Amino acid sequence: MLPLSFLRAHGRLIGFGFFMYFCSSAGQTFYIALFGGELRSAFGLSHGAFGTIYAAATLASAATLVWAGRLIDRAPLPVFAAAVMAGLAGVSLLMGAVWSVGALAVALFGLRLFGQGLAGHTAGTAMARYFEAERGRALGVAVLGLPAGKFVLPLLVVAGLAAAGWREVWVVSGLVLLALAPLVFVLLKGHGARDDALKARRAAAAAEGRGDSTLGTALRDAGLWLRLPALLAPPAIFTGLVFHQVHLAESKGWSLGLIAGSFTVFAVASVAATVAAGPLVDRLSARRLIPVFLAPIALSCIALALGEAPAAAPVFLALLGLGTGISFVLGGALWPELYGTAHLGAIKSFVGAAMVFSTGLAPAVMGVLFDRGYSVEAVAAACALYCLAASALAALARTPLRIAAQR
Repeated sequence: MLPLSFLRAHGRLIGFGFFMYFCSSAGQTFYIALFGGELRSAFGLSHGAFGTIYAAATLASAATLVWAGRLIDRAPLPVFAAAVMAGLAGVSLLMGAVWSVGALAVALFGLRLFGQGLAGHTAGTAMARYFEAERGRALGVAVLGLPAGKFVLPLLVVAGLAAAGWREVWVVSGLVLLALAPLVFVLLKGHGARDDALKARRAAAAAEGRGDSTLGTALRDAGLWLRLPALLAPPAIFTGLVFHQVHLAESKGWSLGLIAGSFTVFAVASVAATVAAGPLVDRLSARRLIPVFLAPIALSCIALALGEAPAAAPVFLALLGLGTGISFVLGGALWPELYGTAHLGAIKSFVGAAMVFSTGLAPAVMGVLFDRGYSVEAVAAACALYCLAASALAALARTPLRIAAQR
């Protein structure tokens, strides 16, 4: 748990991270999928056509994030965050007014860019940049905004759809986001002093020959490429398997109700792992944990591959939740440990784009494998082997000279 004195000193900044993670839900797959039936009906789209449009919007947003995400390294954090909130509110209002398939594609692109991409990117970069000794704990609390959004917002959307049309729900969402945007400045009150202190620490480090790495330097480090496959595993495997959960249930002879109920276990495990991972990262460092953190994900895939009884469903999702929760904290803490914070936005936007791309690709790859006759068990076993291979690669990664010099 975070000490009370730490919360009193940094509660606003951690609250800002929680807030931005929560608001990123408006561009997350789980939120947009709640309107899938209405959108397909309104524009006469098949499941495949809607999925193709959504995948194209996601991949386009990933490409744009590489450029847009690095702007957080140059703009004041309150201004950047407010712009992200305004953009997310604007595309939410656009969703309420879409008049054609082309307009729908543009709105989906905006939601994926400002929601899943930039809102979460802003939260994670702020926590990683302005915390050091307590970075893991701060990330562990702030990132709880993600499961909070998954818990609260579906209930509100379902109630809204029962009371009004899907367009009205999106308009209300946009207006609420617009009204909440000024909260950014309240939560970041006095941020200028915090930013000045960070710049002073950077200047002192640079004077001692320990300057932060640029994106170009990070991309030339073999360690980034050796660690990246491990960090891509949780979102890709989760998205791919959950996207095909109907086929998974039919293959195993499980009911969809069993799968849906097991997501409660997933949520509890994910939150518990997120909170527990924070102190662990602060104690051991993210770079030391990367080679071993995929163990729960690999075990979840093994449980799916070998389990046939209904009890295997909650075991599979509980282990998947543990691994996913740990990855939230590790993914935020690793890059500032390795490359510093001066160009953290650029580095994290590149990694974030890779993650978005992997989540867009995983359902398609798994779908092709299922279409070609590969079983759920075979795909799950392949995912487990991927986790083992990615962990082995991460174990080969060395600590950059810049970080070694600090130790």
